[in-house]
Amino acid sequence: MEYITIIVLVLSFITLMGLGVPVAWSLGFSSLLTLMITVAAVPSMTTIAQRMGAGLNSFSLLAIPFFILAGEIMNKGGIANRLINLAKAITGRLPGGLLYVNVIAAMLFGAIAGSAVAAASALGGILGKRMDEEGYPKELGVAVNVTSSTTGLIIPPSNILIVYSLASGGVSIGALFVAGYIPGLFVGLLLMLTAAFFIRKHNLPQGETTSISEFGKVFLKAAPSLTLLVIVIGGIVIGIFTATEASAIAVLYTLGLSFIYGELKLKDLPAILLKSSSTTAVVALLIATSMSMSWVMSSEDIPQSLSQILLSLSDNKYIILIIINLTLLFVGVFMDMTPAVLIFTPIFLPVVSELGIDPVHFGIIMVLNLCIGLCTPPVGSVLFIGVGVAKTSIAKVVRPLLPFFVAMIIGLIIITLFPQMTLWLPSLFGL
Repeated sequence: MEYITIIVLVLSFITLMGLGVPVAWSLGFSSLLTLMITVAAVPSMTTIAQRMGAGLNSFSLLAIPFFILAGEIMNKGGIANRLINLAKAITGRLPGGLLYVNVIAAMLFGAIAGSAVAAASALGGILGKRMDEEGYPKELGVAVNVTSSTTGLIIPPSNILIVYSLASGGVSIGALFVAGYIPGLFVGLLLMLTAAFFIRKHNLPQGETTSISEFGKVFLKAAPSLTLLVIVIGGIVIGIFTATEASAIAVLYTLGLSFIYGELKLKDLPAILLKSSSTTAVVALLIATSMSMSWVMSSEDIPQSLSQILLSLSDNKYIILIIINLTLLFVGVFMDMTPAVLIFTPIFLPVVSELGIDPVHFGIIMVLNLCIGLCTPPVGSVLFIGVGVAKTSIAKVVRPLLPFFVAMIIGLIIITLFPQMTLWLPSLFGL
């Protein structure tokens, strides 16, 4: 009987999801049903509503709508085009250069906007036509675009790392941001190596030659966009402003830069604000209902029960990390990243902390793991965006995606086993 709350919570959530109820509502209703086992109906509903409101009452969460807005402005304001041109200049005359361009541009885009969906949409729309014209296999281009776009969730600034900080009870956002650089670049490198195999297999055409003077011109055009990275991350690391304040500065900077470039007009702002608000509303509802579920689990001692089960299996931290990674890989296939982080962080973090694993390291492991789920059906949002922009089907894309999945899993394993890849930079900056 002591596990009845776990059974009710899990079965009700799975049943609601199976019936097609949206994730946010499934989280809220399953939390309510679980609480009603021990509390009357009206107090249960009141408590869930209160916990949803309290879950959103966080200054740190204000950074999310600001970074979402900054990403939308980047998309419309010509900043993405300049980053793509810089990536093209870096690859030079490499065969199959547009695939490398996609990966490099995704990392640059992520380093400024921190949105996988925005990166997949922008890069797929701009590079997709060029790849079609030069004879690249469409599905291969989609596979590279989808997987490389997720690097923006590891390379800061990253909204999901802010969510992890909230769920973990206050792990430093600055430390998480700095910790994401090396893992993000490493995963990008693995994706480029995987792309190199397909480039040789399909004998893809060479890229365009870029002279030193041309490279200088392209770099100067992209430099103002890259300066935002220095301002945002540098300001957080030095302690000039918080992550939330940095997000507001990012909006002002991208807005001013887009007007200077002349590619953003005042008439474009209502549509940008509406889209950003819509995206923020979805994320906020997920956070609210996820926080209510986290509270219910905590009040019913579910995390402690699951932690005891995990620790009873083994006291070897690598065995436990393997179990956690396999669990998250499975969860990521069926659940969006935000609720997954909010629900499973309170469950797994006490376990790994007891085994001596740094919470910053675990945060990067968790986010990288769940990034893989964004590229898989049935709920892979980045996959659907990539396929939709390219006007192809998921069935055609799955086969070329598999080697890139393997590359991401290899990256996950290496980053899990070598924590210094994550912790070296934060220790260097004293975070």
